[in-house]
Amino acid sequence: MEKSLPMNDCKAMKTERAINRMHSFIHGAALAALFYYRITTITTIARSSSRILLLPHLLIFTAELTLSFMWLLSQASLWNPVARTVYPERLPADEYLPSLDVFICTADPAKEPSLGVMNTVISALALDYPPTKLHLYLSDDGGSPVTLRALQLARSFAKLWIPFCRKYMVKNRCPQAYFLGEEIGGDSDSDDHFFIDKKAIEEAYEDFKICLGKIVAEADVGASRDHSPSIEVMRDDEEMPLVVYVAREKRPSHPHNFKAGALNVLLRVSGMMSNSPYILSLDCDMYCNDPASARQAMCFHLDPKLSQNLALVQFPQKFHNIRHNHDIYDAAMRFIWKKWDGLNGLRGPVLSGSGFYIKRQALYGTRKLQPNVDRDQLNEYYGSSKEFIKSINRNYKLNFPSTESMLKEVQLLASCSYDKGTKWGKEARYRYFSVVEDYFTGFNLHIEGWITVYFAPSRPCFLGSSPISLGETLVQNMRWFVGLSQVALSKYSPFVYGDMRMSVLQRMVYIQLACYGIYFLPDYILALVPQLCLLAGVPLYPQVSSPFFAVFVFVFVSSQLKHAQEVLASGDSLRTWVNEQRVSVMKSLTSYSFAAANAILEKMGLSKASFVPTSKVTDDEVAKLYQMGKYDFQAPPIFMVILCTVYMLNLASLVVGLVRVLVNGKMNEMVMQAFLPLFGVVLHYPLMEGMVLRKDAGRVSPSVSLLSAVISSLVSAYAALAH
Repeated sequence: MEKSLPMNDCKAMKTERAINRMHSFIHGAALAALFYYRITTITTIARSSSRILLLPHLLIFTAELTLSFMWLLSQASLWNPVARTVYPERLPADEYLPSLDVFICTADPAKEPSLGVMNTVISALALDYPPTKLHLYLSDDGGSPVTLRALQLARSFAKLWIPFCRKYMVKNRCPQAYFLGEEIGGDSDSDDHFFIDKKAIEEAYEDFKICLGKIVAEADVGASRDHSPSIEVMRDDEEMPLVVYVAREKRPSHPHNFKAGALNVLLRVSGMMSNSPYILSLDCDMYCNDPASARQAMCFHLDPKLSQNLALVQFPQKFHNIRHNHDIYDAAMRFIWKKWDGLNGLRGPVLSGSGFYIKRQALYGTRKLQPNVDRDQLNEYYGSSKEFIKSINRNYKLNFPSTESMLKEVQLLASCSYDKGTKWGKEARYRYFSVVEDYFTGFNLHIEGWITVYFAPSRPCFLGSSPISLGETLVQNMRWFVGLSQVALSKYSPFVYGDMRMSVLQRMVYIQLACYGIYFLPDYILALVPQLCLLAGVPLYPQVSSPFFAVFVFVFVSSQLKHAQEVLASGDSLRTWVNEQRVSVMKSLTSYSFAAANAILEKMGLSKASFVPTSKVTDDEVAKLYQMGKYDFQAPPIFMVILCTVYMLNLASLVVGLVRVLVNGKMNEMVMQAFLPLFGVVLHYPLMEGMVLRKDAGRVSPSVSLLSAVISSLVSAYAALAH
């Protein structure tokens, strides 16, 4: 009877679904009325003698159309949100569980400190899973000897750490987080030996840190871009998972295809060694916060109703260095994970970079192959290695590289030229086309008919570190949206690419994500055009006495209230709503606009996309400012000049324009136009604080403030004189 019970459950979030659908219909009707007003107004102006006024009205209408289009796309992920539950106790016994490979990627020990990377490694080795069925592969894209020696040290410490965690049922198996936290252990309160054991393991961890610190201090910490492949296999204890160090070959003359290239090398190397049917992929700073995640994922992968078409189980990415309700940089990406709840009601979420358990066969793309495929076609798909092609068969016998010939074969698979002339990264495996390999790979999996699952347990299974400075946040977002814009502007655009196996709603989600950077266009228009027209005394919105005034007010209030409702439903406060509103505009005016420009230049052959890892090194002064809830405005100067100039222009238009309107008695037709700069000035008050009031290291640079003041003064003066 127990075996017949389901291992997972899926329930519709009925209250949220009802709210979402009701708001969708009401807000949509209001937008229709708004469009009617705009079209009739523009038509009237076009027929009049005041055609000079046509341009600002057309610009505003363009902004409203763009925002409405993106709003329409966003409704797909709100249409049918569902929540999932798992029952790990109903899984088969350990001997019947499938084996699992863990992929961890690191690129530069200078930006990704070895101590943090090794804590992630140790936490993954300590997963609640049979050790003989767990195998860990660390990709060191920098080919650094520091990383290899650190991995050897980490494995030695893990031999002590894992038994301690199992004995006392420790939940948080990342040693650094465990010793900094308040967790003790399962039955530790009644165990007289616990505190003795804890003291001993803590001393062992301190010794590990000291040894690691010496290695880092004595070595040249840097990332190589020109090195031969290097593979080290560590297995001398049956009670410990297999650990493999992989540094793929990199040459300046060969494209390395960023993270996707590193993951594909791990896919090939692991296929020759452990060949596990399932793979956990982790970023180097995303440690395992709950050892039960593997069993939770298997509740979906081993479900006979899902297994045949299930590609992956995605867990949310949470961050240990973010203050709840004080996330001033919107680093938690709350709106993304809330969107994934809605995608659970479709064919599943987008592959999201880290914290996912994926089926190896889904990556291999075997569904595309004909049953009678010949050897030449297999070589075209998977490369020249006969042994690797054999490993694609699920019944392939495991081969650990103990002989020279096998080591040579594995090194071939890690060479920089292995992909050349094959379909690696093109029609299967992790996709190469875009620097956002997760989005593009997930998109293709859904096109091929696979489904995905999003599971968000109450205890986060994975915790990482997120940027806590404005500069890192904006640069990181620019990198992401360059990749998304690459897809949007290519033949792989979700507007046109793929067959009809993907539902309309699912495609709408991929279109929204690919086009997300387009928000810069309406944000720039709404941050500049109404304000300049206010200075010039040109009305762009209906008078207070017009019935359409209520339509515009309703659309604005409706969108803000819906955003606030979603924030509160996520368990956050209105402070989070304010932070998300503020940072979304900052990102739009800087990251999104530069990402779009870079993608267009690359499309024209005038630029080339690059991938720079986000630094995981924490500056004490930056951390202090973050804990105080203050923005660190030491971002790239070009970004800060844009933000400060727009802020000053809004402030000038509010003060000067409002005074002129009151003097000329045009308040009735300028109320809404005056509200826009007022809303912007109040919402982005921290910018004013950074330019005028703050004297700490995170303030806006005086040179940036001066340049912004000059630019905004010139633009404001021109607009005012145009009146």
